[in-house]
Amino acid sequence: MSASHHPVSHPKGIRLLIVDDSDLVRRGIKTVIADQEEVAITVVGEAATVATAVAECARLKPDVVLMDIRLPDGTGLDACRQILEKHPEVRVLILTSHSSDTYVYEAIVAGAQGYLLKDINPSGLIQAISDVAAGKCILDTEATTRVMRLVRGQSAGGAQGDLAALSAQELRVLSLVAAGKTNKEISEALGLSDNTVKHYLGNVFEKLQVKRRSQAAAFFTQNTAGQGK
Repeated sequence: MSASHHPVSHPKGIRLLIVDDSDLVRRGIKTVIADQEEVAITVVGEAATVATAVAECARLKPDVVLMDIRLPDGTGLDACRQILEKHPEVRVLILTSHSSDTYVYEAIVAGAQGYLLKDINPSGLIQAISDVAAGKCILDTEATTRVMRLVRGQSAGGAQGDLAALSAQELRVLSLVAAGKTNKEISEALGLSDNTVKHYLGNVFEKLQVKRRSQAAAFFTQNTAGQGK
C-alpha cells in the first residue's frame, strides 16, 4: 500500500477489527482491504466469537469494528452493546447476510453506526468503513424508514419523542446528523462551537428519548420522509 494515500479524517489510518466466525470471510475482507490504496486501513485483529470480540476491542482499541450478526456464543448485537458500553468512541459497522428489519432495528438500538449486507461491492465496503470512521451513519434510507415505523409501532402511546418538541436550532443540528455530518462539520456549517453542538445533541437525544446518534438520525429520516409524501 502506498504511504501517500491517507483519508483526511484519519491521517494515521483507520484501525479495523474484523469479527466473523468464517475464516474465509475474514480472509476475503483482508484481501479487499489490502488490494486498495484509496483509504489507509490497518486490520489490527480478528475475532470469531462475542467474547473474543469484546476482549480484542479492549486490547487493540480499534477505530472501527466490522461485525457479523451470527456468532457461535451469541450475536454481533450482543458484542456491539458490550463494546460500546466500555468503549463508546468505537464505531461498530454490521456486515451480515441477513436483511431482516428486526435485525436492522436491533442494530440501531444496540448503537451500531451502520448496517451492510455481504453482497456489497469492495469499493462500497471501503467507503463505508471510511465514512463510519469519520463519524457518519451508514443506514439504508428505505430500510431505515421501514424500521422506524416498527419503532413507532412499539412505542405507541407517546413513549417515543417527537420532532415537534425540538427547537429550530436543534432541528438544524439533527438534520445535519441525519445527513452524515460529524460534530466538527456541523459546528462549521452552523457557526457554533463543538461544545454547543454537543449540548444541542444532548437535548435532541433527551427529547427524542434515544441514546445514540444513529437512532436520532434514523428517527429524523423516517419522519421527514413521511412528511415529504
